[in-house]
Amino acid sequence: MKELLIATKNKGKVRELADLLKPNGITVLSLLDLPKAPKIVEDGNTFRANAAKKAVTLALFSGRPTMGEDSGLEVDALGGRPGVYSARYSGEDATDEKNNDKLLQELSGISEEKRTARYRSAIAFADPSGLIDVVEGSCEGVISTEKRGANGFGYDPLFLIPSYQKTFGELPLEVKQTLSHRAQAFRRFLVLLERYLVQTS
Repeated sequence: MKELLIATKNKGKVRELADLLKPNGITVLSLLDLPKAPKIVEDGNTFRANAAKKAVTLALFSGRPTMGEDSGLEVDALGGRPGVYSARYSGEDATDEKNNDKLLQELSGISEEKRTARYRSAIAFADPSGLIDVVEGSCEGVISTEKRGANGFGYDPLFLIPSYQKTFGELPLEVKQTLSHRAQAFRRFLVLLERYLVQTS
């Protein structure tokens, strides 16, 4: 296996995952490389369900081993929202900026100790024969009262890591890749991938 399809058009995700996979000698393809790929409605109630749907659908379509990832932010003061709706939190025309602005507005007046949150990531792995497995990762943090830093994407400028006193938007990529929800899930995914490579070689 030299190619792995990642079921996303998110350039930030593709860049992060391509960097993580580079040492394994695997070329990453994304939906940006497959313009005729079917559009997948993320209608699952969990990150796991959405990740699995992406992976299975696109593995069948492409005939390639496929990784489907779904992730988002859970804020305790909002009862776990935005959760699976993280990408479209501010509506159908949502952007990172609009989502961050809405989050700040909803948390206005809430004290720092009550702004606890976590990023969650679920990674599903499938090949044309079906779903192989799903792994998960999470990262605890606090929602900042203002946007800080230009690195990353999504809610990164607001997601503060207390031990660093910096947001994911401020931390260098190499630090984020040791801490993040996606990096944790990805380490578990690599175990799956290595097992798959042995079994199919």
